[in-house]
Amino acid sequence: MVTERDVSHIAELADIGIDREELPGFTGQFNEILEYFDILDQVEAAGASEPDSWNVFRDDEVIPPLPRDEVLANTDEKEDGFFRAPRVM
Repeated sequence: MVTERDVSHIAELADIGIDREELPGFTGQFNEILEYFDILDQVEAAGASEPDSWNVFRDDEVIPPLPRDEVLANTDEKEDGFFRAPRVM
């Protein structure tokens, strides 16, 4: 169960201004939300199965890079063999 002190602390961490008069309302709403989560935790998932598995840790395949001329052919903004970008500062 969440107390008004907890809600006040959470509001301070989140930089949300909550007046003293609003604390009881927010505390009640917070506890209602947590009660819904308790209900959902008790529900068993019907028909849930294991997702298909695949190897996300595959070995890297080394392939040669594209030739520089071919890459720079896609831009009009090039200088000394590199892409020319707008000046930031």
